[in-house]
Amino acid sequence: MSKKFLIFGFFLVSSIAFYAQRETVEYLPTFDRKLLHYGFYLGLNQNDFKLNLRNSTIPNADITVEATAGFNVGLIADLRLHKNLSLRLEPGLVSNSKTINFNHLATDNVREVSSTYLHVPLVFKFSTDRYKNIRPYLLGGISYDYNFSSNENNQDDNFAKQFRMKTHNFMYEVGVGVDFYLYYFKFSPSIRGVFAINNEIKYDNPINGPSKWTDPINFLGTRGVFLNFAFE
Repeated sequence: MSKKFLIFGFFLVSSIAFYAQRETVEYLPTFDRKLLHYGFYLGLNQNDFKLNLRNSTIPNADITVEATAGFNVGLIADLRLHKNLSLRLEPGLVSNSKTINFNHLATDNVREVSSTYLHVPLVFKFSTDRYKNIRPYLLGGISYDYNFSSNENNQDDNFAKQFRMKTHNFMYEVGVGVDFYLYYFKFSPSIRGVFAINNEIKYDNPINGPSKWTDPINFLGTRGVFLNFAFE
C-alpha cells in the first residue's frame, strides 16, 4: 500500500506542477507575508508496527503485522518565523486498523487492533523560494498521539482475548511536499513518515504466568506513511 501511496502522490503532484508552471499569472502574491494563517487537511494513511522480538520463555516466537489503509483529518495553524521557515501545529484525528498474527501459536493467534488517535504534530516547515505558483518544502518535527482505543486500563489482557496498548505516545515525523498557489487558496499535498519513539505495548498481567502473546515483544511502535492534502 505504501508504494501505491507514493505512485498516486507522484502523479498527482506532477499533474498539478505541470498546470502551475504553465500559468503566467502569480496567484496569492502576498500569502506568505502573513504572520499567522490557518487551514485544514484531509488524507490517507497506512500504519503498521515496528516490531522487535527478544529471547524469552516463549521459544521460536514468530509475530507479524498486517496493515490496512486508514484516513486522517485535521486543522492547521502556521506561524511564520522566516521567509523560508514556519512552525506548524496540525491537530487531527487518525483512524486505521492492523492485524497481529502470532504465528507460533496454533490457536487464539490473531488480534485485530482498530485504533483512533488524536494526533497532534508540531513540525517545522522548511520552504524553498517560490517559483511562479510552486514552492517545494520539507517537514520535520515531533507529535503526540492519544490512543482512544488503547485498552490500557482494561484489567483483561490477552488471556481474555484483549490486546492492550498505551494511551499516551510520542512520534517523530519527516516529510516532503509542494505548495501550489491557486486562484482562491493554497493547495499543499505532502507525504510524510511517522515513527514511534516509545514502546506502545501494554504487557499482559504477570499474575497469569508467562504470556505467549506479549512476552516475546521487546518493542512495538507505530510506523506509518501519511499522504495529506492541505488547503490553506
